[in-house]
Amino acid sequence: MIRFVGSRVLGMLVVLFLVTLFTYVIFFVLSPDPAVQICGKNCTPERIEQIRANLGLDLPFWQQFWEYVSGLFTGREYVVAGAVVSCPAPCLGYSFQTGQLVSEMIVQRLPISATIAIGAAILWLIGGLVGGVLSAVHEGRFTDKFFAGLTLGAMSIPNYVLALVLQFVLVVWLGWLPFPQAVPFAEDPGQWFLNFLMPWIVLAVGYAAVYTRLTRANVIETLQENFVRTANAKGLSSSLVWRRHALRPALTPIVTIFGMDIAGLLGGAVITETVFGLNGVGKLTADSISSNDQPVIMAVTLLSAFFVIVGNLVVDLLYTAIDPRVRTAARA
Repeated sequence: MIRFVGSRVLGMLVVLFLVTLFTYVIFFVLSPDPAVQICGKNCTPERIEQIRANLGLDLPFWQQFWEYVSGLFTGREYVVAGAVVSCPAPCLGYSFQTGQLVSEMIVQRLPISATIAIGAAILWLIGGLVGGVLSAVHEGRFTDKFFAGLTLGAMSIPNYVLALVLQFVLVVWLGWLPFPQAVPFAEDPGQWFLNFLMPWIVLAVGYAAVYTRLTRANVIETLQENFVRTANAKGLSSSLVWRRHALRPALTPIVTIFGMDIAGLLGGAVITETVFGLNGVGKLTADSISSNDQPVIMAVTLLSAFFVIVGNLVVDLLYTAIDPRVRTAARA
């Protein structure tokens, strides 16, 4: 087991290093000169060279990359307006547009993205599992056909369209919900819940449809396995067969996609946050792309990659707890 975890952690570190390298090449080597963007339109060649020297962009590529990577662990220093400015670890640089530490910008907005992602994940996981199991139990009957049509419609509606429709119906027309704002949970839990309910629903609908179909297919396939037939032949109760023999292997693939989906959303739900005007990491990404703020874009890219890779590691560990066959292979 220790060898299994160690190999996964080592692989995670290698992938993170490669993602950092490729991302750095794209944003700081292949992209337009950052010094020109910082200097603005009315700028002189001497000023551009000074900015490049202050940022270390005049150094050889590998030295620049080493400075960036080491800054993630130990911090680094920049020269701004002739003064030395310290960037504490993890140093992701300074925003070209605001001059603010990129790490501070992400820390300020990450709780909103995490709230949206986790709340939506709970909704779509419950909805997808319940809908999928009910469809499998009533295969070919009205319930199964109802969920088939419902999931098809949910998968066909774009997030931004659903968001606009819900805003009009629930906020403008019926007045049941307020327009979403980032209200702290400690300040007013009830208002916090109402403000995030619409983003949760919008983000969860499409995922719940996919999970419903996947759960249905897995459960139907598992019920046809020999070990389930043997359990039924032994005279075990239906609830015991479902709980101990059918659901566990059927839900194993769900763990994989759930870990990947929620890990990806922790890096920001761009469309949902932008439509509702919530200042999460997703909206920060959209704003940074429109203004070509390279340090922020790169930092968000690395953050998303980190969450996905860590999510993949967590899924591997959960597999060993869910599926005995994986646990046996991990010990080998």
